[in-house]
Amino acid sequence: MSELLLHRTELLAANGEKIHLVYEEGEDTLDIFFGENEPATGVELTDYILLRVNQQTGRAISLTVLHFSIVAEKTEYGPRSFPLEKLNTLPEDLRELVVRIITTAPVNQFLKLSHFQASPTQSVPMTYVEPHHFASAA
Repeated sequence: MSELLLHRTELLAANGEKIHLVYEEGEDTLDIFFGENEPATGVELTDYILLRVNQQTGRAISLTVLHFSIVAEKTEYGPRSFPLEKLNTLPEDLRELVVRIITTAPVNQFLKLSHFQASPTQSVPMTYVEPHHFASAA
């Protein structure tokens, strides 16, 4: 069995809230905890990014990034972006909550939202990880 290599970092959000980063090197997984952990609903944003939210309070509980070193890696064309197609499978109220959460602090310090204009009438929401906050975690 291999040794578990964890790196832990604590940051403050712009609003003063404590953010805990836990990077598990062997699995290349980064967990970001916003404030205190509590029961939450998991929402798979992409195959690599999971957001946990408390639907009653509308608060982000955590963000998990699988294959972090690849997902957060810059390419010659900019950050790796991933379609948020899984949003289309959510009930409308949960989808609206998730979009609000990922576009406001503290989540938007780590996850950015953009879109790809597939045609004049079709816009595909996209996301990418903002890696500059993670220099001390990974």
